[in-house]
Amino acid sequence: MTADAPPLPPAAAALLAAVDAPPRLTAHLGLVHEVAVTILDWWDGHGVPVDREAVLFGAATHDIGKTVHREELSVRGSLHERAGYELLLARGVPERLARFAGTHGSWGATGATVEDLLVSLADKAWKDSRVRDLEDLVAARLAKASGREPWEVFLALDDLLAGIGADAPRRLAVQASHPVV
Repeated sequence: MTADAPPLPPAAAALLAAVDAPPRLTAHLGLVHEVAVTILDWWDGHGVPVDREAVLFGAATHDIGKTVHREELSVRGSLHERAGYELLLARGVPERLARFAGTHGSWGATGATVEDLLVSLADKAWKDSRVRDLEDLVAARLAKASGREPWEVFLALDDLLAGIGADAPRRLAVQASHPVV
């Protein structure tokens, strides 16, 4: 029996249906999107602007390139990143939204935006994967933009991620209940 995955935004759901995304991939993207909503709600509480639409769309489509490189549904790889970016552009998605398919794995690159970092963070946090360098970057960006002390922001982010991580077993079970193909 498959557990219900969180709903995706209509535009993302339509794209995934159009490219015949496997059920497990669709579930994964719904779960990452769910976590992105939680992260953005926390971020908004600090009064620092962010392109919410872009982050949510990015979270909901970041792995769409795995419909092209299906082997990466079950093994690590990065071929899906460029393929996903190109697929989204070919389907008329604006670059500001398509970009996350190509950037979600390269959050440490020069020029990574706050939005890039937040999509990457959601993609790690959904399964309680903690990446200190990524978390440090997010905390530093928020501290700088908000005028708060970096340690204060990091502690708040740590609390947020611990709460998200506590629900990771449920999210992992939901994803695992969907077939890979």
